Amino acid sequence: MDVIMQAIEWFIGLGSTVFLPIIIFIIGLIFGVKPAKAFTSGITVGIGSIGLGLVIDLLSGSLGSAIQLMGENYGTSLSIMDIGCGVGGPLAFSTTLGILLIPVSLIVNFIFIALGLTKTLNVDIWNFWFPAFLGLVVQSVTGNFAYAVLGTVVAVMLQWLLADLFQERISSFFGYPGIAITHMMALSGAVFAIPVNWIFDHIPGLKDMNADAETLTKRFGIFGDTTIMGLIIGIVVGIFAGYDAAGFLTLGMSTAAVMKIMPKMVAMFMEGIMPIAEGAKEFASKHLGGRSVNVGMDAALTVGHSAVMSSALLMVPISLALALVLPGVKILPFGDLAFFAFVICLMIPFFKGNIVRSIIGCSLYMVTMLYLSTWLAPVVTDVFAIASYNVGTTGLVSFVTAGLWPVALFVLACRYLGVAGLVLIAAAIIAVMFYVNKVKAPKEA
Repeated sequence: MDVIMQAIEWFIGLGSTVFLPIIIFIIGLIFGVKPAKAFTSGITVGIGSIGLGLVIDLLSGSLGSAIQLMGENYGTSLSIMDIGCGVGGPLAFSTTLGILLIPVSLIVNFIFIALGLTKTLNVDIWNFWFPAFLGLVVQSVTGNFAYAVLGTVVAVMLQWLLADLFQERISSFFGYPGIAITHMMALSGAVFAIPVNWIFDHIPGLKDMNADAETLTKRFGIFGDTTIMGLIIGIVVGIFAGYDAAGFLTLGMSTAAVMKIMPKMVAMFMEGIMPIAEGAKEFASKHLGGRSVNVGMDAALTVGHSAVMSSALLMVPISLALALVLPGVKILPFGDLAFFAFVICLMIPFFKGNIVRSIIGCSLYMVTMLYLSTWLAPVVTDVFAIASYNVGTTGLVSFVTAGLWPVALFVLACRYLGVAGLVLIAAAIIAVMFYVNKVKAPKEA
């Protein structure tokens, strides 16, 4: 067992830009893709992943530094440190629970696909960190490692269910056939967006407002262009961070560059993954009675969309303002500001790409995250202690994107019902899976 764990740790240690192409190649062979084509797909996905990483590093590095200065200038009274979700992966995969989740999730995923309970084959191994984090949350609340293992399995089941439920809408909006997004942080926002958009549909004036990226470009000329919006937002953030002219102009150009380059990197990523998605369809047709199989991927594939990037950049000053004015909020968005695109990206399809709806809806969502991340801070701090992960402070820590409803659900279920709470959540997930994929699907065929 120790040898297997060490092998998995070594594999993860290679980094996602190395292990993801290997996984894509192996999955391609399993689905009957010719070796040369599967190999090329893996390499192309790796190149796209590197490109996405470089662009995200540019965004988080340049914009993140400015945001930190803004936080120091305007949020010194807020007592809980937002260390950001960027530590989530290193945290999760530094624990036995995180490493153990990888083989367990893949095995259970194949079983659920074979049983017809899910259509999602999740190969986005790096983002297994969030289910592992939920498992650590369970361990914090219950003090029981076995319950934590169960919690991680329930969490990945929830991922597959949400990925199945939203795949059609998300795939149609972004133009990714055969792809499902399995990033839990992003999927959580979609659940919030659906009822909020229904409310928007019944508000006079707002329900008829057409404000997608193309309409804004036509109405406001170059100022409606997402690249120009990135330039302006970068300059404004730089000014509030106290940069000189050279500094805020450079930041503006960096932000504009991200808006322009990101879609091209996503396109390269998709170029590599599409042959695997097509192979999955053919495999399912031959061996799974015609059932469809969607390849589960990172939400990074969606953040290059103009409406997503525009909304994410605009949410930076909005979230800071909300943290400063909302009573009872004790956390200032800090480490997570550069990652907001991953939190809101799957909300945008349900707002139909409408920038106005997206900003209002995402702002409401941010209110819930700020309060929940404040409330969850003692649990999150304990999670880092369980993992023996040094956060560089003796006070409470949290991150805004920890303030999501799945985290609150697991905490409440375990706190008041113990392991029975996890069992109830699992039973509900399987029941909905059965209805969606075994009862409802055949009738729609």
